Amino acid sequence: MDEQTTVQKERFPGEAWTLPERPSLAQSVWMSLRRSPIVLIAIVALVFLVLVALTASILAPFDPEAITLLDRLKPPGFIDQEGGVHYLGTDHLGRDILSRLMYGSRISLLVGATTVLIGGTLGMLLGVLSGYYGGRLDDVIMRLAEIQLAFPSILLYIAVLAVLGPGLGKVIAILGITGWVTYSRVSRGEVLSIREREYIASARAVGSSNTRIMVRHILPNIVAPFIVVASFAVANAIIAEASLSFLGLGVPPSVPTWGAMLAQSRDYLRDAWWPVTFPGLAIMFTVLAINVVGDWLRDYLDPRLKTEGTG
Repeated sequence: MDEQTTVQKERFPGEAWTLPERPSLAQSVWMSLRRSPIVLIAIVALVFLVLVALTASILAPFDPEAITLLDRLKPPGFIDQEGGVHYLGTDHLGRDILSRLMYGSRISLLVGATTVLIGGTLGMLLGVLSGYYGGRLDDVIMRLAEIQLAFPSILLYIAVLAVLGPGLGKVIAILGITGWVTYSRVSRGEVLSIREREYIASARAVGSSNTRIMVRHILPNIVAPFIVVASFAVANAIIAEASLSFLGLGVPPSVPTWGAMLAQSRDYLRDAWWPVTFPGLAIMFTVLAINVVGDWLRDYLDPRLKTEGTG
C-alpha cells in the first residue's frame, strides 16, 4: 500500500492522496434497501402493522367483541343503523372484521416476539455451551435436539396443549421452549468454527476465563446468524399460533386472533367470503413480509455473500 501510494503521488504531485471513506452503518443499510424496493416495502408494511397493533384501541372503529345479530354477515362497506361503516364487513355474529383484525395483530406479534425471545435465548445458550466445551455435554444437547426433531412440531404442540388446555400464556410457553433446537444447532456450528481461530487462542494465552471468552469474543460473532434465524422464526410462530387457534387449542375464543377468525367463519364460507378471506390475507402478507426481510438480512449480514456480490 505504501509503494502504491508513493507511485500515485509521483504521478500526481499536486493532488492529495486520500483513501475513500467507508459508509456508516445507516448509509450501508440505506444503500442496500434502495437496491431492493421489495424489501423496503416489506419493512414499511411491518412497521405499519406494529403501529396498528400498538394503537388498535384508538384506531379500531368498533368494539371487536360487540355482537349485533341483526348485522351478521354484512358485506364490506356496510353502513349500520347508527351510521358506522364496516369497511371489511361483519362476521356471523355481527362483529366488525376490521376491528378484530387490528386487535388480532396484537396476539400475532406478541406470540412471534416472545417465542423468539424465549427460544432464542435458550437455544443460543445451549448452542454456545455445546460448541465451546464439546465432549459429553455436546453429545447430550445434540441428542436432545435430535429427539425433538423426530416429532412433527404441530403434533407436539397439539399433544402438549391437549393436556394443559388452551391459553395464550401456554401457547407462548410451548412455542418458545420447543423452538430452541434451530438456534442451538446454528449457534453450535458457528462456535465450532470460531473457537479455533487465532484471537481465541490469544485470549486463552493471556489468561481469559472461558466465560469471558464466550461473552466477549464468541457471542458478538454469532449475532448475525442469530438475527437471521430469529426473523424466520417469527413467521413460523405466527403460523403456528394461527394453526393452533384454528384447531381450538390456542387462545380462548373470546380473544380475537387471526386463526380463531378463520376457524369461526369457515362454516359460512358459502354465504360470505369476507370473514375468511381477510384474516387469511393478513396472515399471508405478514408472513411474506417477515420472510422477505429475513431473506434480506441473511444476504446483508453474511460477508461471504457480500464478497461474491462485489467480486
